Amino acid sequence: MSPKRPIVTPSASASKRPRTVISSGINKRTPSTSGAAQSTAQSNESNSDHQLREEFIVLLSSPEHKRRGISNSALKTHFGDARYPQLVPIINELMRESRLNMSKMGEEVYFSLLSSEEATKLAGLDASSKMVYQVIEAAGNKGIWTVDIRVQTNLQQTTLTKIFKQLETRRLIKPIKAVTAKTKKLYMLYDLTPAKEITGGPWYTEFEFDHEFIAELRNFILMCVRRMNGGKGVTLKSISDKMIQANVSRVTLSLEEVQQLVQTLAFDYLIEQRGVTDNGEALFVAARRVTTMCDFQWWDVLCPDFHFRGIRFEDDVYLSPHEPHHHS
Repeated sequence: MSPKRPIVTPSASASKRPRTVISSGINKRTPSTSGAAQSTAQSNESNSDHQLREEFIVLLSSPEHKRRGISNSALKTHFGDARYPQLVPIINELMRESRLNMSKMGEEVYFSLLSSEEATKLAGLDASSKMVYQVIEAAGNKGIWTVDIRVQTNLQQTTLTKIFKQLETRRLIKPIKAVTAKTKKLYMLYDLTPAKEITGGPWYTEFEFDHEFIAELRNFILMCVRRMNGGKGVTLKSISDKMIQANVSRVTLSLEEVQQLVQTLAFDYLIEQRGVTDNGEALFVAARRVTTMCDFQWWDVLCPDFHFRGIRFEDDVYLSPHEPHHHS
């Protein structure tokens, strides 16, 4: 007789296959679900970093922080202990893009944002060059002495000289001289016009006080006061308009500068203010003579009875014997 084979029923066979298929299905789906979750987490983290960067840029672009920048302590307060450490890679990235300047005022570190145009200008400069540029930029149109730049940046003079040459070659800064110190050198941004305190304004030519130019303008103003309006008074605005019309100045003078010239004539007792217009503008006329002649000689003042004499001046001013009239 042949040996009996074990009988396998369909139900037993079927009961084993589903466990194999189900087990296999679970093993295939698990890695896919884990990868999707990881991708979602990375996407959320990327969006969070992008939002933080945008918030940081908007904060530095606000009018409050656009010019001076924002301090490191203010950043900690604004973003809090949880988000503040996440700013480190954002700050480093903006620094590499030349979009961010970092400076130190006292013991506090400040961050200021640069525009895209400024970032293009500073592209390729090292940290020391950017720091020098920032110090010069903060000085505005009044410039800054080289000594002050060295103090604020704490750089050696040889290093500063190389940086100055590099920035001048790229037309980012320019050296200027001041009328108060012709031998010293100031630096300011290339596109700025020096302040009048530095150049002396229209009264200086090649850093020298232009006496002849000022004398010509004074004479013209004196002529306007005497001839315009029949000598009854002329306003500052009328004088300024007449100077522009006659083209007596090689540079355009502001109303304030014309007033300075008028004041010098008033100090010299050549013109004086007499009344105002209906609009409240001062009227200037030729001054009366200060030293008027009278009917006695200088030696008369030595007489014992000088104080008891009546004196009449040529402008018809009369001092009676009882009024004090002392010689000076």
